[in-house]
Amino acid sequence: MSDVKLVSLTKSFGDIVAVDDMNLEIKDKEFFVLLGPTGAGKTTTLRLVSGLEKQEKGDIYFDGKRINDVIPAVRDVAFVFQYYTLYPHYTVRQNLEFPLKSKLRSFTRAEIDEKVMDVAKTLHIDHLMDRATVNLSGGEMQRVALGRAMVRKPKVFLMDEPLSNLDAKLREEMRSEITRLHFDLGSTFFYVTHDQVEAMTMGDRVAVLNEGRILQIDTPDRIYNSPKDVFVAKFVGSPAINLHEATIKGDTLLIGKNEMNLTLTGQQKNALKGYKKQKLIFGIRPEDIEVSREKRPNSVCCNVYFTQSMGAEDILNLKIDSITCRALAAPKLMIKLGEEVSVSFDMSRAHLFDSETEECII
Repeated sequence: MSDVKLVSLTKSFGDIVAVDDMNLEIKDKEFFVLLGPTGAGKTTTLRLVSGLEKQEKGDIYFDGKRINDVIPAVRDVAFVFQYYTLYPHYTVRQNLEFPLKSKLRSFTRAEIDEKVMDVAKTLHIDHLMDRATVNLSGGEMQRVALGRAMVRKPKVFLMDEPLSNLDAKLREEMRSEITRLHFDLGSTFFYVTHDQVEAMTMGDRVAVLNEGRILQIDTPDRIYNSPKDVFVAKFVGSPAINLHEATIKGDTLLIGKNEMNLTLTGQQKNALKGYKKQKLIFGIRPEDIEVSREKRPNSVCCNVYFTQSMGAEDILNLKIDSITCRALAAPKLMIKLGEEVSVSFDMSRAHLFDSETEECII
């Protein structure tokens, strides 16, 4: 087990800055997730930590020891790739044994057999040991890839979108499996993904990355409920947050072309006292909009122009003059396309962002 520290880490490819002055600390035994869109610099970060790429600037520390010049084989990390990178002409057993036969290690045959079988039982693949990996399903291949990383008990597990090639059901199963493995092994996991569901359900802490720069590091709960800027608010959450341009007028927010007026809370009014601009960006998540057929105080009438059933909840796409927004509703309400409904906004859960910097005001 090991803690990891990155200090001012920078890596470019020509004119493209893939990792831009990155600073972060991963605690010993932590499940740390780096979340960002394609091209954000996630894989490059993992390759720098593993030693497969060399940074132009900055330092990497394992347990307080600077490892910039330590070769990959000696860094004692296990890299689980997006593509399984198994040896197709080998059996499952031979794939699991392979890391233990390195010249850097001196295990006896009995020790290798014991370690391989322990890992196979943990991953529930002990019945597949003599099967060629080309004859495995996607989920089985991913388990073998995980087993090959686990078998030598590395200091740090580096995982590069290991579930992205699986179907939705298998991804759900493997999310639980990897979380269980982290708990059982008590190891440090550094996991990168573009999937915010993986990040929110698996990570102890999450760093949101965009264009090589970390925008926010926090727990999944705070990333979701207290986003530092518009990008984080948009990238985390499904269905996505509603964002609208708004104008401040006294204690009221005018949304769009004055189609909707919302009353600011006392906390919001206090936060805006030092705000010199009239315009801002108003954000509210779909679950913070209450939908009813009955007209309520301070509610707004709108039309349902599109619905999406998610089983446990319905996503209602609503239209208020030129404004559109998404809200969640219980399927038992049986709200239909074209129906007129009343919506109430929970302003205590709303987010206000600077209109120019897009950073969170409150």
